[in-house]
Amino acid sequence: MIESDSLSRSMFGLVVRKNAHPDMRKLRREAGDASLHGNKFWKSSCLTMDYLRKHPLKKGARVLDLGCGWGLGGIFCAKAFSAKVTSLDADPSVFPFANYHAALNGVVITTWQCRYEKVTQTALAEFDAVIGTDICFWDQLEAPLFNLTRRAMRAGVGRVMLVDPGRSPFRRLGERAVEKLDAQYFEWQTAQPMKASGCIMLAGE
Repeated sequence: MIESDSLSRSMFGLVVRKNAHPDMRKLRREAGDASLHGNKFWKSSCLTMDYLRKHPLKKGARVLDLGCGWGLGGIFCAKAFSAKVTSLDADPSVFPFANYHAALNGVVITTWQCRYEKVTQTALAEFDAVIGTDICFWDQLEAPLFNLTRRAMRAGVGRVMLVDPGRSPFRRLGERAVEKLDAQYFEWQTAQPMKASGCIMLAGE
């Protein structure tokens, strides 16, 4: 059953708490504020879920959710595709929020504290898909994410999908991936459950 009230959102079969929800306030008191922008729901998550709903992963896929924040992209994969999800973030203070939303939506995720440049090709070979939403927001993140995508392709990952509102670092990442990794880079938008637009970089299938 999907909850719907003034302090929660319903989207793509998930329940997502708003920042004003008492549980979110409690988690912030206990976990502290996230230092790398993993402190709230980002609208680009709607683009990730909308694209995946229309281009689904294999049932039971092993998914790495980069810069997971609240973990919603991975949680969607777990719920919609019975995916085995690993939610990665450099900031461990986001994991209580991700685990909370996983439990709220009846799924289980594994959390992994790691920086992008530390994710090895050997580790990436354990995954069928890599996703990431709103994670290329600084110039200095472009190179680590490009290199991670290249390692993922070399490791045999079937799909790498990164989504962003269209910031300059992400646009450069997308253009570079098209040129060097035979990736696709395109605009995407959705009107439901809220209006959102941005860009998707897709390497692999």
